[in-house]
Amino acid sequence: MVMTPPRPVKRKVGSDRDPLPARPGRETRRAKRTMKAALYNEFGKPFGIERIDDPAPPRNGVVLRVAATGVCRSDWHGWMGHDADITLPNVPGHEMAGVVEAVGKDVRRWRPDDRVTVPFVCACGTCPECASGNQQVCDHQCQPGFTHRGSFAEYVALHHADSNLVGLPEDMDHTTAASLGCRFVTSFRAVVDQARLGPGEWIAVHGCGGVGLSAIMIAECIGANVVAVDISNEKLALAGELGAQSIVDASKTGDVPSAIRDLTSGGAHVSIDALGNTTTCFNSIACLRKRGRHVQVGLMLADDARPAIPMDRVVAHELEIYGSHGMQAHRYPAMMEMIRMGKLKPDRLVGRRIALEEAPDALMKMNTFEDTGVTVVTEF
Repeated sequence: MVMTPPRPVKRKVGSDRDPLPARPGRETRRAKRTMKAALYNEFGKPFGIERIDDPAPPRNGVVLRVAATGVCRSDWHGWMGHDADITLPNVPGHEMAGVVEAVGKDVRRWRPDDRVTVPFVCACGTCPECASGNQQVCDHQCQPGFTHRGSFAEYVALHHADSNLVGLPEDMDHTTAASLGCRFVTSFRAVVDQARLGPGEWIAVHGCGGVGLSAIMIAECIGANVVAVDISNEKLALAGELGAQSIVDASKTGDVPSAIRDLTSGGAHVSIDALGNTTTCFNSIACLRKRGRHVQVGLMLADDARPAIPMDRVVAHELEIYGSHGMQAHRYPAMMEMIRMGKLKPDRLVGRRIALEEAPDALMKMNTFEDTGVTVVTEF
């Protein structure tokens, strides 16, 4: 697998040039210093900014100087204790972009000062799933902010750098790159790879947060017809600006699936639950036409982990149900090319830009769904 490296590395996608050697002498450059980080010591309890030791690069990884990091509802789930992989105390954050600060001894493709982003699933690169190209479900995956400390900090350690880092185009700023995070890339894979959405088809998007708005933009780019569903007038208005032909205000609609079937003359070809709760999951499946495809993108955890599914409809209408969990590093170039050509404009999804000191409060309020678009930490 060959990925596009960032400036100042001049290789292009498909280059057969030998990987760059790691620069010696910077493997432990910051190991004995301290940094600012958002650190929680208990699940579900208020937390703030503390000074902790800088990370050292793993042998196969790097330390990234964080330039921007998104605030995602997945971070809220982690803080609430819904993820069994988290060891306390923990630093959240898994959507990031920045500059390589130090490299491990075994890293060959990257060096200090490279501008990069990374999938939230960092794959091992050697397991059967990785060998089959499905790094997003790697058997030995690690995730910043969950399996180890994340990017709500000045620096973050990342594993298996040669398999996971993605170089940034010269004209993409760190804020836009961080907003790709898990939401935009997960939506890209959900819409393009999992749902196989085609031009002229109808897609229903349940929940117009970062994931849903990303899915709407991507679907509009493909040439599909979009029904956006939410309970917020502000978010539905933005969904319309991004390409949704029809909107359904779920707070005023008694039967959402029926409303969607009426709007689409029989049901959506594809439906995505971009929120992740029992109601939106059910509605997403129930609004499909025969042989339609449901993609579950929103996390189903805690009380939402075992939703009711209209299985009678699934069987009778031969519906397809898929999960979508991130996107592989090797799929980034296709998405980056669409961004470069101006077909996708993820910067339009960026909402508030905040300082690291504001990140804990923003994370703790994620379940109130107050913000429109993607909140990004840009000041450290």
